[in-house]
Amino acid sequence: MPDYPFWLGGVAASLAACCTHPLDVTKVRMQTLDSAGGSNRPSTITVIRTSVRQSGFFSLYTGLSASIMRQMSYSLVRLGTYEKMKAHITKDGHQSTLKLILAASLAGGLGGVAGNPADILLIRMTSDSVRPPDKRYGYSNAITGLISLIKEEGIQGLTRGLGTNTFRAVLMTASQVGSYDYFKSKLLNKTLPVVNHTLHDGLGLHLIASCLAGTVATTVCSPADVLRSRLMASSSNASFASVLSHSFREEGVKVLFKGWTPAFIRLGPNTVLMFVFYEQIKAAWARAAPG
Repeated sequence: MPDYPFWLGGVAASLAACCTHPLDVTKVRMQTLDSAGGSNRPSTITVIRTSVRQSGFFSLYTGLSASIMRQMSYSLVRLGTYEKMKAHITKDGHQSTLKLILAASLAGGLGGVAGNPADILLIRMTSDSVRPPDKRYGYSNAITGLISLIKEEGIQGLTRGLGTNTFRAVLMTASQVGSYDYFKSKLLNKTLPVVNHTLHDGLGLHLIASCLAGTVATTVCSPADVLRSRLMASSSNASFASVLSHSFREEGVKVLFKGWTPAFIRLGPNTVLMFVFYEQIKAAWARAAPG
């Protein structure tokens, strides 16, 4: 197995994020909308239409700089660390699913810590338009946002929601990256019914495995994702417990899966694109590597 650079995963994730960013914006806006007493929460299409009508089409790309910063910290660390541990675990030719999931969990935790500041900026920038004007952050890009965050809240502000975010990153990487490798290994050389096509290690296998991984990851991560978004969007010193109790009191247990549809619509394509880009970049690197 070639020795791939640590940063390849961050590049692949950044390319995928550029393609799916409008869906990420919609997901965060849906998750951070307060429930109006007794009224139905807006649908995915309604949130997108309202955003475009009020602020124009490019408002759906608000926070793109923070998204790229996040992928080049969070995803770079989690994918790079996982690949290094995976190479060590499988060096004898045997692949243990349990060990790979544990490795993905550890890599996800490290990525969650590394990407926490960018996550705060991303959530604040993408949810700004649904906040009251006097409570908006007004970050113009990720760099100025990071400077403002440190000036106004200190270094401690960079750790807002760190516990929830790290837990979510553990769940995400175990369920997304871990399940991708699991589905990929189980489907390899299997014959698809009806079309009678045998899956080899190529684009078809990568598409199917990543689509299944995206479904698993969306369902597993939804509760932590909702609570993370609300905690990071808060400008007060609200604790995790108070955010959780307030959400349950106002909206019930179903709040944990609020925004599942846009989350899946975003995470499904994002997972597919990330792994397809990653596999293609790795293949190109292997071809270009000497020897």
